[in-house]
Amino acid sequence: MRIDEIFYSVQGEGTRRGRPCAFVRLTGCHLRCRWCDTEYAFHGGSEQSVEEIMHELNAFPTRLVCVTGGEPLLQEPVHDLMRVLLQNEYTVLLETSGAVDASKVDDRVVRILDLKAPGSGEEARNHWRTFANLRASDEVKIVVADRDDYEWARTKIAELDLVSRCTAVLLSPVHGELNAAELAAWILEDGLSVTLQQQEHKLLWPGVERGV
Repeated sequence: MRIDEIFYSVQGEGTRRGRPCAFVRLTGCHLRCRWCDTEYAFHGGSEQSVEEIMHELNAFPTRLVCVTGGEPLLQEPVHDLMRVLLQNEYTVLLETSGAVDASKVDDRVVRILDLKAPGSGEEARNHWRTFANLRASDEVKIVVADRDDYEWARTKIAELDLVSRCTAVLLSPVHGELNAAELAAWILEDGLSVTLQQQEHKLLWPGVERGV
């Protein structure tokens, strides 16, 4: 696999936000979301085997690991990595764009699926079959740039019955564009059963891109 970085930090998003976590970031992505904060992972990195990756991960004092990107599912060997992690009693989180078929992912992996709103510029790339076949352990994240994105998200949450079909629906404001308090007010006004989240790592280490 081509790996951009492996590091130890706190989980910045999802239901495990704030927990110490090891991260494996794979290189490469076929999307170009307008607000992407990991453009550095589009290219570069180095080839590493599963054994080399495991050696680095075993040095960290955690059994929670997040496989992310880029788009990790673009590299077929990532499935071998996740299977080995599970065999070694890791809790495995997979952060994926929601624009790639995720049906081959091991059922024991927690899939965090990013449903792309119009403001991302990549709405047309959503892999709708994945969202039609959610697992109870899945988490669905929708990044919201403005009121239009919020209303789109509210509609899709209802149409796809997301709240009852997965562990959590996460609404996240675009960092630096939409005030989280404004998004919170909209959620409260509509009584949505969703989780408002901000990116914890950006609050803890503002301006730092890598290794967080």
